[in-house]
Amino acid sequence: MTDTLTAFARAKTDRLDAERLLRTLIPTRRLDGVRVERGGRRLISFSCNDYLGLTHHPAVKAAAKAAIEVHGAGAGASRLVTGDTPLVSELERRLAAKKGAEAACVFGSGYLANAGIVPTFAGPGDLVLVDELAHSCIWAGAKLSGAQVLAFRHNDLADLESKLAAARAGARHALVATDGVFSMDGDIAPVGDLSRLCRAHDAWLLVDDAHGFGVVGEGGLGVRGLFPDARIDLQMGTLSKALGGYGAYVCATAPVIALLKSRARTFVYTTGLPPANVAAALAALDVIEAEPERVAAPLAKARRLTRALNLPEARSAIVPIVIGPAAKALEAAAALEAQGLLAVPIRPPTVPDGTARLRLAFTAGHPDEAVDRLAAAVRPWLAP
Repeated sequence: MTDTLTAFARAKTDRLDAERLLRTLIPTRRLDGVRVERGGRRLISFSCNDYLGLTHHPAVKAAAKAAIEVHGAGAGASRLVTGDTPLVSELERRLAAKKGAEAACVFGSGYLANAGIVPTFAGPGDLVLVDELAHSCIWAGAKLSGAQVLAFRHNDLADLESKLAAARAGARHALVATDGVFSMDGDIAPVGDLSRLCRAHDAWLLVDDAHGFGVVGEGGLGVRGLFPDARIDLQMGTLSKALGGYGAYVCATAPVIALLKSRARTFVYTTGLPPANVAAALAALDVIEAEPERVAAPLAKARRLTRALNLPEARSAIVPIVIGPAAKALEAAAALEAQGLLAVPIRPPTVPDGTARLRLAFTAGHPDEAVDRLAAAVRPWLAP
């Protein structure tokens, strides 16, 4: 006999499979910052967010191992109980100083951060405006808040201003949320203009800098380095991309951080970040500060590809090759894999219908020869 839950799930997965949208896990062993082993084959990966190659950096790994020896494998409780290990406050201090903020709060992941930040500062009677292409976790936080939630057209200041002007008067508070570097397109939000618009309408600005920090901007500061004069009320980022580990953070004024640590549900009700992850992030910050050439490399590699393919110059370490139909994107990825290149296809609902793509991510460790091979392999799949 088949229970109704199983029948429901089977019908859904069968339909997704027929549409070439069913997603499955493929065990992948990462050998270093560039090479992976998958299905018994060694491939050069252009699908990892390890932009600086720090997941395998000796100093980062050594710091993680040492932290386990001293502090154990896990935090043991939420941070407000006994899980606030001594390393975390040092990481928060370093992150705040790096971002030019008064204080910081570390979360368990980027998704947990945005899902907790937005509901802490917006609720019924408030207004939240979100770039239509912002990450899923920003949308999750907006929906959880209970506030009025409006989408504005991607990076469209006129559309945002129109919606702010129309809805702001009826709202107690207003929050504007956007990615800094958009994870599927690699373009950058006009943070300076967004900041000015928010100030003009007494709105708060949240920027998710997960794919910018350590990669773009002066000194790898992300959008803070690109727009030094912008007021970003909530500077969110992750420890899992350029920093090579796991976790997330938000930087803001001290009172804002104090409220988050007292009321953000995804902070209060979850176990603290394992000490190894915190120590790894601290070591990664040291590497970023000591090796500016490493920070500059991912963008240089991305621009090598866009030059070779006569595409618009890359603005970040992410270059999308939009294929269109999901089935064709799967075909393109298989063709690249046959040449020893891993470019995992991204399909709806992660991206809009009809825009399935190869999302190429460049790291400091990619050899120029591999980038050139990738360009040759991708060229036949470019739209005419």
